[in-house]
Amino acid sequence: MVVCGDDGLAHRLAAELRGVYAEQVTLVVPPSGLRVREPVVGRARAASAALLDRFVNATVNRGNGTGAQGGSDDVSDERLVEAAEPTDAVLAEVGVARAAALALVYDDDETNIRAALNARRINPRIRLVLRLYNRRLGRHIEELLDQAAELSVGDTQGRGHHRGDASTTVLSDADTAAPALVATALVGTSKIVETDGLLLRAVERRPPHPGEVADPGLCTLALLSATSNDPAGSEGSEDSGDQGPQMLPDAAAVAAATGRGTMVLEQISYSGTPLPAVRAQVPPFASLFSQRLRWSLAGLAAAVVALAVVLALATGDHPLHATYVTLLDLFAINEPAHNDSMGRQILQLLSAVVGLLLLPVMLAAVLEALGTFRTVSALRKPPRGLSRHVVLLGLGKIGTRVLTRLRELHIPVVCIEADPEARGMATARRLGVPVVLGDVTQEGVLEAAKIHRADALLALTSVDTTNLETVLYARALSADLRVVLRLYDDEFATAVYRTLRAAHPDAVTRSRSVSHLAAPAFAGAMMGRQILGAIPVERRVLLFAALTVGEHPQLEGKTVGEAFRAGAWRVLALDTAATRTAVPGAHGNGVRNGSGSTAGAGTAIGGPGGAPAAGAPPGPSGLVWDLPDTYVLRNEDRVVLGATRRGLAELLGRRGRERPGR
Repeated sequence: MVVCGDDGLAHRLAAELRGVYAEQVTLVVPPSGLRVREPVVGRARAASAALLDRFVNATVNRGNGTGAQGGSDDVSDERLVEAAEPTDAVLAEVGVARAAALALVYDDDETNIRAALNARRINPRIRLVLRLYNRRLGRHIEELLDQAAELSVGDTQGRGHHRGDASTTVLSDADTAAPALVATALVGTSKIVETDGLLLRAVERRPPHPGEVADPGLCTLALLSATSNDPAGSEGSEDSGDQGPQMLPDAAAVAAATGRGTMVLEQISYSGTPLPAVRAQVPPFASLFSQRLRWSLAGLAAAVVALAVVLALATGDHPLHATYVTLLDLFAINEPAHNDSMGRQILQLLSAVVGLLLLPVMLAAVLEALGTFRTVSALRKPPRGLSRHVVLLGLGKIGTRVLTRLRELHIPVVCIEADPEARGMATARRLGVPVVLGDVTQEGVLEAAKIHRADALLALTSVDTTNLETVLYARALSADLRVVLRLYDDEFATAVYRTLRAAHPDAVTRSRSVSHLAAPAFAGAMMGRQILGAIPVERRVLLFAALTVGEHPQLEGKTVGEAFRAGAWRVLALDTAATRTAVPGAHGNGVRNGSGSTAGAGTAIGGPGGAPAAGAPPGPSGLVWDLPDTYVLRNEDRVVLGATRRGLAELLGRRGRERPGR
């Protein structure tokens, strides 16, 4: 396996492949101290990259004794190569021609695309995993690279084994981490996965009284560790032993877990007050003019009516004709009344004065209307009376994806951004989301976002200190505010979590690393499997994958109950859209009579509180979540599986080395 990248995701991905799947990994990273360079086009870029690579390659460690991270096990399985960019020479040096898979996880999309094209030319059969932020471009690149692989290996081989090995997968760390961050705004948990259009969450449930078992609810995913009940605990550390979290427990383990919290799976929705719908970006008429201007226009209209009434009474003219004459005098287009009575002349002079007053008022109305349209087309301000909303800090790559997901769920959002040219400003303008422009570290910015009436704060900038400062200041304004902050360093995130939990035990605090959430999905893609999402269980990760039963002997021909292996994997749903079949009933084909497995720890989403009925039809998403334990898995069935990292590695035929606490 070859991993190329320039940030923490590359190191985490290499550690995931080495520690979980026991793969030999070559990690390509920029030289120490080299910052990410701005993209340069043309020959200057190629020349500078070649010169720097020539200098760096002189110090490249070609042995097997250097690891990317000190203190880790199995350092002999990782080879570290320092190179500024993944050029053809670097790809040849790290053995792409003989590698099984290549991951390109640079922060720059152009760098990943260029390296992927070169790698496909060097080795048409290699499995490629790309990190791209642009979704549309990613789909086209995926199709292009797959087509190039099929043409290179030939039509016969392209339809066979090598066709699957030469697959291309395009992922985005922002898309992988966004659901977990969005879930915090919904229910105060970052444990979420999206499966075939369904938004699912893992709910932490505590026992009502000491010595009792927590409500099993739906499908039990894990038993929480004892340390997570301590506000100053380490949230399920790896060295917690038997008291640590137990992933995918069976029914006996759940019943015996008295006094421990559980994590169950259920579908979520938002019940807060949504923002007013933005319709075609057209403001209401009342918002076109300020209140002072509206009063000025009303006063002038009243003056015109009064002049018309007085003129009709003085001359005995018809009211409509009197109004017409008054308007002519108002706009100074009527004949002078020097031959008329004194009263008529006075009314004409008063109408002219009103006309003079009307000119600046009309000019002000035009300017205010133009300003209103400009403001509506640009940014909105937080509306009055807004409450129970989510304050989102940072509109970069991660913040933009989170903003889109929040609005898809109709959650009211107020954004804070210091850069008016940030990536997500166009998205906020298109969605009509209120944005407060300003430095969040300055006083008054959080108050302008109505943080005191908000439900949650998501601090997602790329600067750890800014996120931490914002959270601390927000907690000073609202002690029970639900906060989530993005931190790059995992040890720093753990320390921040412990301190905030101890200082505010009644408030929800979450600190997450984007690379920690994204690495399992990238690793699964390198192994050739579709990872639907990753749910953090304390300091561990539970994966959700879509698998075909026929490719795994551990599942083929077994019932759902027999296929369940506690602590490793569990079948959660059947994708009927892929197989075009319905789940048979208890008396139909494919269901084995007799006793099934006793490992069923609850019902799946969408089912009733009791035991699920066999033969239930699929939901609107094409997934059957209430599979009976007696349903026999067929070769062509495609299932959604919940698995630990090592359990998934065993299903893939790559059994990792056993380590304590994992």
